[in-house]
Amino acid sequence: MSDLKSPRISILYCRQCRWMMRAAWLAQELLTTFSEEIGEVALQPGTGGILEIRVDEKLVFSRKEVGRFPEAKEVKQLVRDAIAPDRNLGHSDRSDEERLES
Repeated sequence: MSDLKSPRISILYCRQCRWMMRAAWLAQELLTTFSEEIGEVALQPGTGGILEIRVDEKLVFSRKEVGRFPEAKEVKQLVRDAIAPDRNLGHSDRSDEERLES
């Protein structure tokens, strides 16, 4: 029997690019926001400019596909959509335009 809880979020980052701190910051943001829903967050060193975020085995963000780093708000929305689609993220759910109007 496995002690791993689900869902498992993995953040694969480029160690050669020294992106560990960015990956750790994203992990912290996810653990803070989804403390009740997440079973585990794992940081996985890689190479080649990689930054990928997976929920269980499903890829939810790829820096190579999008061509940029994700915003924390964006990662929270992508993870929420995968693990708790009905959950409201408060200010992280509001668009930049909505924030400017309020």
